[in-house]
Amino acid sequence: MTKPRETDLYPPIKAFLEDQGYVVKSEVGAADVVAVRGAEPPVVVELKLGFSLTLFHQCVARLSVSDEVYLAVARVPGKRFAKAVKENTALARRLGLGLITVRLKDSLVEVHCDPGPYVPRKSKKRQAQLLLEFARRQGDPNDGGQTRAGLVTAYRQDALKLAVYLFEVGASKGADVARETGVSVATRMMRDNHYGWFEKVEKGVYGLAPAGAKAVLTAGKVLGTD
Repeated sequence: MTKPRETDLYPPIKAFLEDQGYVVKSEVGAADVVAVRGAEPPVVVELKLGFSLTLFHQCVARLSVSDEVYLAVARVPGKRFAKAVKENTALARRLGLGLITVRLKDSLVEVHCDPGPYVPRKSKKRQAQLLLEFARRQGDPNDGGQTRAGLVTAYRQDALKLAVYLFEVGASKGADVARETGVSVATRMMRDNHYGWFEKVEKGVYGLAPAGAKAVLTAGKVLGTD
């Protein structure tokens, strides 16, 4: 089977635009495809076999000649490509670009978004969660840019406060731990035992597991008290 080329995208794109009344020509100036319909602004399409930063750079540059700019890529099967389409559609919208995919086996052209101004909607819920985590986080224990593995969250810091208390005092009632550490959900956290640090001694009473005792050794750094 012949390896696909960028030029294979052109015939389906040309036919798709001509069906909408455009006159279509390729390689006009710096643009891969230009389509004109009457006195309307020209439609510019940049062709690539796959998504790339270069493709977005090219399309953004074409916005200097028209507001109607699309990027077009070859469609391939699979969840990975479907995810890429979803993510790059969101990016295209934010940049004011349109996005088209072309299924080469049958020349199916699909428009995922059209060019135009885009104002992202803010999520008040996510903003509140962000600010709550910021407020609860004690100190600044993480390195900016690190992976999620080993990330210190406010939840982890609270769990460590419970572990330190149990390490110093011994097995205790959940209510006492909550009062002394200031972690109001102490009982639930020890019951859920997300990190494997706690063990139930009897109803409402929890002690420290070996893993919890080991975690206490990192308390100073994680809680920002070193």
